[in-house]
Amino acid sequence: MNGRILIVDDHVQARQSMADTLRHAGHQVHTCSGAAEALRWLSAEPADLVITDLKMPGMDGLEFLKQLQRTGHEAQVLVVTAHATIATAVEAMREGAADYIEKPFSAGQLESVVARALRTGPACRHHPRSDHDEGDLLVGSSRSMQALRERIRQVAATDETVLIMGESGTGKELVARRIHATSPRAHRPMISLNCPALSPQLMESELFGHERGAFTGADQARIGRFELADGGTLLLDEITEIDPALQAKLLRVLQEKTFERVGSSSPRRTDVRVLATTNRRLDDEVRAGRFRQDLFYRLHVLPIHVPPLREHAEDIPELVEHFRRQAARRLGGEPVEFTADALQWLRHYHWPGNVRELENLITRLSVLHPDRQVTAQSLPDYVVSAPASNDPARCAIELPIRAGMSLQEMERRLIEATLEYFNGHRLKAAQALGIGVRTLTNKLRAYGYAPRTRHFARSA
Repeated sequence: MNGRILIVDDHVQARQSMADTLRHAGHQVHTCSGAAEALRWLSAEPADLVITDLKMPGMDGLEFLKQLQRTGHEAQVLVVTAHATIATAVEAMREGAADYIEKPFSAGQLESVVARALRTGPACRHHPRSDHDEGDLLVGSSRSMQALRERIRQVAATDETVLIMGESGTGKELVARRIHATSPRAHRPMISLNCPALSPQLMESELFGHERGAFTGADQARIGRFELADGGTLLLDEITEIDPALQAKLLRVLQEKTFERVGSSSPRRTDVRVLATTNRRLDDEVRAGRFRQDLFYRLHVLPIHVPPLREHAEDIPELVEHFRRQAARRLGGEPVEFTADALQWLRHYHWPGNVRELENLITRLSVLHPDRQVTAQSLPDYVVSAPASNDPARCAIELPIRAGMSLQEMERRLIEATLEYFNGHRLKAAQALGIGVRTLTNKLRAYGYAPRTRHFARSA
């Protein structure tokens, strides 16, 4: 895949050579001669990948990485250096670099490393601790969120493996970050690996590292994630995607605290706490033969269930408040305001994408809404069209039918009677009728019907 790449190097010839190579490979490339210039450029332009030298006058590569972390920039970072000892490589990757390449290198090697970084995207991320990182906040005052925070407090103090379960978008990674940030390992790195993004062959190398010559293309030794996370925490995101053959090697690390790099028979010790997440039921995966039973028991030491948003919908107003202010800070403006009816619709929506879906919607409304006030009419159709329910509201309505009455008239009387039954509550009426709320509103407008009460006259 092609991407937008920023190259940061104080040597003109090296900078231009890399740029020419990557442009020839089809990438969009911009170059900067120093870290300060690069930070200014990144504040105005997006980038998928930043390639930076480590040794530069003024702000060096490591400080540049730290600045990128503080600003929350999402680009992958590739470190290029002629001084790549194991120590500097580990330090750079603990500061957020996704990979490194040592000079001198060929055009083919550069293209290969860049392609891997762009392909894996956020597969390997480092989350440095920040006391001001709002991402560590678990918003909500409901009983289920209070119980979740208490469970995190209990498990954070230990070194035991934690299995975090929940639907996609519920905030499993957020829980993992909170566990690490409040644990005795908080001063050490937290490294995460997004398991679905990697092939089984690449996964083994990413986890355990490899020796030079271990396989075709292994031109230099590579540090694995267990080594990078030594003394800290390793998050295995969506662990069910790990190949069964690799699950046995992972089990050995969890039990014996030792592993071997690919292409090596020398065991290496590691002191890593493992957190794992899954959006599937692991016991079902075990019964289906897709997940090792012994690994399941080893992971299921301290289970945490993250509830779906529909189970703590009372937290939605707090979440909306948090996300609208967060979006305003990112976008540089005033937060959008939500009317009471808009908030009510958000509370009634079933949120299949959970908190992530809500955050994305708030961001979209913050960007696109011109008058800074979000009403029910501003919300997407899928939010204000009630989905089919397993147990929809039913009502017993006596509807007088007379000879010669048209279907349109019968429909009108049924709609009006249903609204009267629910005291003007359009959401409940629409659910009972089996139609969307906008469909109901359009029909009422066509009928010239003026309800006695406004939308959401009563709470759901």
